[in-house]
Amino acid sequence: MAYVLEFVDELDDGDSVFEHSGVKVIIDAKSLVYLDGTELDYVKEGLNEGFEFNNPNAKGECGCGESFNV
Repeated sequence: MAYVLEFVDELDDGDSVFEHSGVKVIIDAKSLVYLDGTELDYVKEGLNEGFEFNNPNAKGECGCGESFNV
């Protein structure tokens, strides 16, 4: 499985909306079971910056942190 961030134009039935500090994250119903409890953070380390996922459901991840298995 892979983490994919995209802009959402319309909510679909069953989408879950989470908001924190004015930022909304929308997760479709099919993916929610795999992402339940996941923490999303924006990290800057030297010249590198980007989103970091801390997913308690992941049994393994690739080296870049963009994909995982459960």
